[in-house]
Amino acid sequence: MSRDRRPIARIWRGRTAASRAAEYLDFLETKGLSGYRATPGNRGVQVLLRTEGDVAEFVLITWWDDYDAIRSFAGPDPERAVYYPEDDGFLLEKEPNVTHYEVVG
Repeated sequence: MSRDRRPIARIWRGRTAASRAAEYLDFLETKGLSGYRATPGNRGVQVLLRTEGDVAEFVLITWWDDYDAIRSFAGPDPERAVYYPEDDGFLLEKEPNVTHYEVVG
């Protein structure tokens, strides 16, 4: 697979109170994940959850055809994280950026 045709994995992390993890997951399912899935060029999404003490960490890995598809979702700067107004009520902090990886295997 040539370098310019490799799919891209986009990784976002967010932390919420463990007591609100199920509620935040419901929010993600109804708002965030549907936004990913509705964007042409999105190949899917995986949600990971880890709870330590009173903090729950979510890691979302989304799979994309290319950076143009990511820009369709995220806007002109694909490195910027996308947040919804409701995130302010859930997240302990909002990281400004995401991380991208080329899928090579």
